[in-house]
Amino acid sequence: MKKTGILGGTFNPIHMAHLIIAEIALEEAELDEILFIPSGCSYLKDAADILPAKERIHMTGLAIEDNPKFALSTIETDREGNSYTCDTLLELRERYPDQENYLIVGADNLFTMEEWKDPEVIFQNAKILAAVRGGKKRDDMEEKIRELKEKYSADITLLPIKHVDISSSMIREKVARGCSIRYMLPEGVRQYIIKNHFYEAKDAQEQ
Repeated sequence: MKKTGILGGTFNPIHMAHLIIAEIALEEAELDEILFIPSGCSYLKDAADILPAKERIHMTGLAIEDNPKFALSTIETDREGNSYTCDTLLELRERYPDQENYLIVGADNLFTMEEWKDPEVIFQNAKILAAVRGGKKRDDMEEKIRELKEKYSADITLLPIKHVDISSSMIREKVARGCSIRYMLPEGVRQYIIKNHFYEAKDAQEQ
């Protein structure tokens, strides 16, 4: 059975930390591929500062094009309305019944996943790889994993990852201030952002 890692996100923009997490998950969990899924309309985020889906999809494609084990899916952006992880996993199960899905999340999400839509569907349709990057104490995480396993029969594995101090919001803020974002994201993505004047301060765009 094919083992596929699922890495979803706004990817506004995608950056090196996303790629590092994906590569570590690929090796540690012995996955066959990582499926990058740019989110559609997230009910958890304000859409005001999010680039259109087609631009985020293009940047994601640029970021992963040199890795044959990384693939891009538009399953969420093709869907109308809000994006829900449970719906995505059900659709993937329907499309690829012989595929075993591993949902890659930040370890802090373990403490909020029960607030997501239909968490029981998520745990039934994917194994969870929780990337530990600091923040919550390991003991707290282990306790939460025990709770989720008991309540949902969840299959959860912690994925130790060294902290990489890069975030999409940091990149957007740097661009708006006219600062360099070199080496924070793949060069093709950086050039695409500069070429299209994404994330620049409004007064700079109007000049």
